Amino acid sequence: MSAVDQAAELIAGADGVLVCAGAGIGVDSGLPDFRGTEGFWRAYPPYERLGLKFEELADPVHFVDDPALAWGFYGHRLALYRATVPHEGFAILRSWGARVFTSNVDGQFQRAGFTDVAEVHGSIHHAQCVQPCTDDIWECSFEVALDPESMRALDPLPACPNCGGLARPNILMFGDWGWVPHRSQAQLDALTAWRRTRKRLVVVEIGAGTAVPTVRRQAELASAASGALIRINPREPEVRHGRGVSLPMNALEALTAVHAAIG
Repeated sequence: MSAVDQAAELIAGADGVLVCAGAGIGVDSGLPDFRGTEGFWRAYPPYERLGLKFEELADPVHFVDDPALAWGFYGHRLALYRATVPHEGFAILRSWGARVFTSNVDGQFQRAGFTDVAEVHGSIHHAQCVQPCTDDIWECSFEVALDPESMRALDPLPACPNCGGLARPNILMFGDWGWVPHRSQAQLDALTAWRRTRKRLVVVEIGAGTAVPTVRRQAELASAASGALIRINPREPEVRHGRGVSLPMNALEALTAVHAAIG
């Protein structure tokens, strides 16, 4: 039996499908893969000229020290994600009745019609106060204008509706002590409660690497308890523990093949 057929058999016999998704799921939608500094600079050439890495820009310190630089980066990403149409693999996952755990902040699952999404690192489509003056979180109804040469945001920058100070995305950044976590925590609690009701859970991990292992750890933990793991990853597909299926493909190719095999 081929790996695709094994994956199809697992999904067909499941009473729950949990998708654990990393950045790789968005590649087939045309989203950039920030794999390594070179990959980041290919996506954002102005930052190569400035010598800035992703880890340096995804740092809450910039919202204090250089807010125009910080909002230039996040404002560009916000516009990019708003303009991106999710690929057909998202519709396939919806047809399986899947719940979602993701480290992605792009909102692509919600745009594809999912309502049960646990965003462990928050969402770029929501904002909070930089301070924060309260634990309020609100939807980003604003747009951020920027200079395409310098990738710096132009005034006015997004502001907190409570204190009038600077706003920032409600995203967990590197070394972040100011993130307001309650929105994401409520999503995670709901996912945990749902998982406890599943007896034949199958986890479909998509595009999650080992460099930032948050999604892989969640997928392996969830699949170890009561189900099996299907790992879709063109670079790091190996499954070392428990029942598992490795599919060394991109997301859309793998999901299309498995869905066809389910019939």
